This record gives sequence, C-alpha cells and structure tokens, in this order.
Amino acid sequence: MRVVLVAGTTKTAKIPGLSAAGADPSLVGHTPSADAEIIEYGDTVRSPVTPVSPTGCPTPAAITRAVRELTGFDALVVDAGLAEPTAAPTIDVGAKPGRDIREADPVPTAPGVFEAARQLGVAFPEDELVIGETVPGGTTTAMGVLRALGEDIPVSSSLPENPTGLKEEVVSEAFDASGISPEQTAHQPELAARFLGDPVLPVVAGLTVGALEADIDVTLGGGTQMLAAAALVRHAGALGDVTIATTSYVADDVPAFATAAESLSLDLVVTDPGFETHPLSQYAEGEAKEGAGMGGALMLADEMGVLDDVETAALDVLSRLDPAAVDGVEDGP
Repeated sequence: MRVVLVAGTTKTAKIPGLSAAGADPSLVGHTPSADAEIIEYGDTVRSPVTPVSPTGCPTPAAITRAVRELTGFDALVVDAGLAEPTAAPTIDVGAKPGRDIREADPVPTAPGVFEAARQLGVAFPEDELVIGETVPGGTTTAMGVLRALGEDIPVSSSLPENPTGLKEEVVSEAFDASGISPEQTAHQPELAARFLGDPVLPVVAGLTVGALEADIDVTLGGGTQMLAAAALVRHAGALGDVTIATTSYVADDVPAFATAAESLSLDLVVTDPGFETHPLSQYAEGEAKEGAGMGGALMLADEMGVLDDVETAALDVLSRLDPAAVDGVEDGP
C-alpha cells in the first residue's frame, strides 16, 4: 500500500480569514512543505515552522505520520506547486504555485500537470493507492472548481466556523476575473482547475485517472477538496471505482457529504478516531477536520486493527514536533 501526498500552494490562502492552515497568513506557504517532511521523517527538517492553526490545533500530517509508524505504509510526495522548499523527496510533475483565483489565469499549468500526473498514475506498480492533499486555502478553490463544473456540492473549512460568505465573495470575483461563468467548463476539467482552482486539484485528478486506467484501486483520502478532485475525474470521463475516505469531523460538518459522494459514484468510508486528549481534541471541536491524507490514513489504521492506538501514537509524534503542545499529557488518553 502506498500513500501519495500531493502538496502545493495557492496565494488564495493568503486572503485573511480563509484558512486555519498556519499560525497566521504569512506562514501558510510553509504548511505543505512541512507536512511532507512530517509524514516522511516524523519531524520538520528544512521547514522553519511546525504547522498549527491560529489557536494551536496541530496539522493533520501528525496523525498521518502516526498511522505510518503504526502500519508501515510507503509514502510518496508529489510536488504540486510548493512555494517553499522541503527536505522530503518529491516527484516533480511541472506544477507551479497557484496564484490568487481572483486573478485572470491562476493555474496556467493545470492542463499540463493533469497529463503529467495521469502518466505517473498509470506507472505506479501498486495495486492500491491512497491519495491525500495538503494545500492551504483549498476548500475555497474547491468551491470554485465545483461551481465551474456545475456541481452543487458544499465545501467544508479548516476553521470551526466556515467563512462561507467570504468564500462565496472570493469565488464570485474569480469568475469575474476569468471571464467564464458557472457550469461553463463542465466536462472540461483542466479548464475548471486552471481558472478557478489550485495546482493540487489537477494533479490529484490526473493521478486518479491514470491509476484507474491501470486498474489500480484508488482511495481519495480527504474532505470536500477531494470531492472536487473526484468531480474533475468524472468530468474527464473516468468511470472506474473510486473510494473517498474522510473523517467523522468532515462528515459531521457537511451533512450532504454522503449525498455528494453518491452523486459522483464514490464509495464512502468515514472514520472516527475518537480524539479526546488536548490538543487533538480540537479536531472534535471543529478545527482542521481533515488534510494531509488523514482520512485515508485512518481508514488504513482501522483496516489493520490499530485505530485505537492512533491517538497515543499521534501524541507521541506531537511530543517530538512541539513538546509544549502536549505538556501535561503523559501517556495519551
């Protein structure tokens, strides 16, 4: 089993109030690079920060790393437009950091990286892939892509209170800047990602399409951003079986998640890790909810019978990343 982390950036994330993927907007560009290092090494190496929300909620990459330590899954990072360097080994598909979607052409490389990722997906030797993503601001670009495709699917948020009004405003401005209208790019996924998305979405979609062509079982580990990626896959004409694995935190936040998954012909797996100990309890309080392949990793942990061990393992990872974050926690829950 291999878990593929697709890591990239969009300047959309720097819009104040959109994302909790960083202690403040000036740091969000480091989050995907740090997430890749945490999943690969269990610690930050080159990244100057350990990603946390403004209130200190830890990155989902710590949970994905904990599951990797429990299960031993192989990991691979695909550079889908990193803005900051990472010490994690990566595969380059030619992606560049995404611009603010309120600009006219925020992801000009989308068509090319979709095809490069498709070719990579075809070449994987595994029978099964779990694909995750890390891209701050990604639920806003997901909203834009879904609207461009004509899909009426809601999006979640890394914040406890979803700034839906702000996202709607940003997406509306993005449509004005691009000169296209909602539904106009239905069945043209590369254009939807180019004008309303981020560089991660076409890479995830391309990988999935290629893997399906090679008869590889694909699980998209994530939340509503992965629904947007799945919509791109379906609008590309790929009809193979795809599973979406998410957390109970996303499923609770978006009651229509199951209906949306069904509309895209996706099998749905929802896993509740039962986090009770601070700072992981912040997930249960509505922060972060997903990301960095967390939903897919938790699915694997459940399948391998170690789900009950994830909280303790994640606290151990956090104690290495930031001892102060788990100060007073001795042996987990």
